[in-house]
Formats: sequence, C-alpha cells, structure tokens
Amino acid sequence: MAMNNQERLFKAFGLLAEGLYDTVDEVMSASFNTPDWNTKWSLEDAAKRSRPAHPMDKTDVQVQLRAITEKGFDFKEVLSRAQQGYGSELKDFRNDVMHGKPVSSDDTSRALDTMERLLHAVGAVDSAKDIHSLRQDLQRTVYEDQTRKQVKRVAAVTASDQSQGLRPWREVIRPHDDVARGEFTASEFAADLHFVHTGQAVGTEYSDPVEFFTRTYLTEGLRDLLSRALRRMNGSTDASPVVNLQTNFGGGKTHSMLALYHLFSGTPANRFPDELQKLIASTGSTNLESLSVKRVALVGTYLKAGSPIVKEDGTEVRTIWGELAWQLGGREAFDQIAADDAAGTSPGDALRSLFQKYGPALVLIDEWVAYARQLVTDRELPGGSFETQFTFAQSLTEIVKSVPGVMLVVSIPASDTGSADIEIGGANGQLALERLQNVIRRVADQWRPSSKDESFEIVRRRLFQS
Repeated sequence: MAMNNQERLFKAFGLLAEGLYDTVDEVMSASFNTPDWNTKWSLEDAAKRSRPAHPMDKTDVQVQLRAITEKGFDFKEVLSRAQQGYGSELKDFRNDVMHGKPVSSDDTSRALDTMERLLHAVGAVDSAKDIHSLRQDLQRTVYEDQTRKQVKRVAAVTASDQSQGLRPWREVIRPHDDVARGEFTASEFAADLHFVHTGQAVGTEYSDPVEFFTRTYLTEGLRDLLSRALRRMNGSTDASPVVNLQTNFGGGKTHSMLALYHLFSGTPANRFPDELQKLIASTGSTNLESLSVKRVALVGTYLKAGSPIVKEDGTEVRTIWGELAWQLGGREAFDQIAADDAAGTSPGDALRSLFQKYGPALVLIDEWVAYARQLVTDRELPGGSFETQFTFAQSLTEIVKSVPGVMLVVSIPASDTGSADIEIGGANGQLALERLQNVIRRVADQWRPSSKDESFEIVRRRLFQS
C-alpha cells in the first residue's frame, strides 16, 4: 500500500534523527563539557523557564533540531548559518506534522529536500540517501497521479492514433495485486455492513479502514456525508442528525455506510489517505480517536423478527431496539429497555437516556425494509408488531434530532419499480417501504452518494493503483 504524506514524514524524521545523532552529540558534549549534556541542558532550560525539568532524549529529532537552532554558535564549525537555517525550518515543520495538520505533496517534497541537504552537511550520507529515496517515491506518486488525470482527458484520439501513439494500458496504470493475480471477483463490489461489523468480512478491502479508504473514491456526495458526520459527532447542531441514503439498488448506500463506520473506527486521521486527511482537517476533527464514537450497525437482512438473538452471556434480544441498545452499551444498556424488548413495545423516551449516556453514537440501519416486511403477519412475533415498528422509527428519529453527538443514517430504496423490487420484496415490502418513507422523509435529509459522471473513477480506484 502506498504511503501517504504523514507516513512519509514520520519515517523521514526518524531517518533524520539517526543521521544527526553523532554530530549533535559530539558538539553538545563539548559545549556542556559532559556526555550527559541532555540532562544538564534540561535542568538549565527548566530553571530559565521556571518550570519542572522534562527529560531530553538524544535520539529525539526535536531535541536535535533545537540544539542546532538554539546553540547555533557551538555548531559554527560544522554548519554554516544557512545550513543551521535548515534546522529551524524543519523544527517548525515537525511541529505542524505532529499536531496533525494536513500536508501537501509540495510541502512534503520541500521538507524531504531540506532534510537531505542538512544530512549531507553533517556528513550523514547513508541517511541522506534514504531520504532521497523517499523523495523520489513521492515524486513518482505525484507524477503517476498527474499522468492518470492526463490519460483521462485524452478521449478524442482516433483509432489509428490510439494504435500508434498510446502505450498499452498495462504500462500506464497498474492493477491492484488481487486483480493482477486474477483473484478479484465482481461480487466484492457488494459490500456487507453486517460482515464487517461482526468481523466476518473476507480480505481487507472492506474490513480494514485504511485499505478501504485507499480504494474508495471520495465523490462529492461522500465528501458531503463524511463532513456532516464529523461535524455532528463533534456536537454541531447544524449538521444533519438524520440522513436517508436514498439510492437505487446497487447505488452505493452500503459502501457509504461503511465509509462512515470506518471513519469512526478509532483509526488515527494521519493513517488515512491524504485526501481524507484534508477533509477531516477541514472540519476541525483531526483527533478522531478521542471522539470514542459508539457504532451501531443494524442490517435488516440479518435480523430475524421471528426469533431472538442469543448473546454470549445468554441474554435474548428480541427487537431491533433491543439490538440497538446492546450494541450501544452491552448488557448494561440493554437492561434499561429489557422490559420493552420482552413485550415488543417501543421504548420511547428511554432511547434518549441511552444516547445521552453512551454517545457520541453513529446508528446505521441498512435494509430496514427487509426487516419491517417480516412483521406483516397475523402472528405475534418476538420482534413486535408491524405498527410498533413505525412507532419506534418515529421516536428514534425525533430523539436523535434532540441529542447532540448522535447521528442516524438509514437506507430506503429510491423507488418501487424496476431493480428496486429486489430490495422491497413484494406486497409486504411495498407496504413497509411506504410506511418507512412516511416516517423517515419527514425528518431526514435525502442524500445520494455519487453522480453518473463519477462512476468511472469509483471503479478505477477499486481495480487499479493510483
């Protein structure tokens, strides 16, 4: 998997520390007249700033760059004033990187070039070569990205020109390894939220957050959805509390839910691809792991209204609201609505208490029509009655709106004709669809993940390396 700019810079600063160590240690040992110069400097620094002493590690690149910039006179025999300026530039740049600020490829290239020059100045040739390799890799990545965009624009070439002037596509773009090995199957496009949530997904394309976003093209619609969710999880009352992913069958709604699911997986933002890092930073949410978002994934095709789900401790969960509570806070949360779960009655305002206690929370309900249509029967089912399902839906949407830091995302088919019949499932499904639409559309923002013009890039990102 290709490195992003944050990962390149973390590796580069490690190489820089290795290359600077001998020179900085020698100069500072002479300056402080002791090989334990870092301890002595720490005590002096603490006294000057009237604060407790903090340990200084000789191998810490921040300490090394401080030495070069703050003890410049001692380095005058080793580094010129201009070369000491490299240290000042890198110290400021390191602070930005460590605070999670988005870094462009141009800035990354400049930083790597400055590191290489500083390492050559202190005679650390091997470390400089390693930095040079990182810079070449970055330049190659940028060039390939520019080439890919240019190839897309070459659409008006005649057939004869193509045969004579264009290289074979395999020389221009390289398939992902699974595609090249012939192990890719079209069924992998059918993302499954349930399998990912329960840890049953095969391969990393959908189960690993970083790999997922590496292969996901951020459409304008998906950028908008992720931005809304980030603002909502940070407590914004202006962001959409309820979103309906209204798409046709195969329109990307489950993939969009997976994007939300992985965004709040606790994965540090600086591990994601650069384009997603920039999106996250634009909402002021660089420290994703500190949000501790509870993720609830309810997939109607796997929930059985006619039989309870037995949990690891023997607890029987009968209803969709019982499963929601369990995923929010385990047995402790479930106990707060256990009576309603057993009776098949909507928990009403008890949901508000759950979200207030266990938020921030992201609730994803996929294939809700598939679950609700099971309840169209004269029999009394553990999952509750058909009517109660929509009482619950109405309570859920209203309560989510009223609790900051909680977001509900549901998928309702866009129509009742054509390919959507596959999802709806006959007359019972049609009845469930109409009832859910009446409830959800009153409060939800309607959202579509992509336009037809973006389809090419969605498929290209999945099949080919950038």
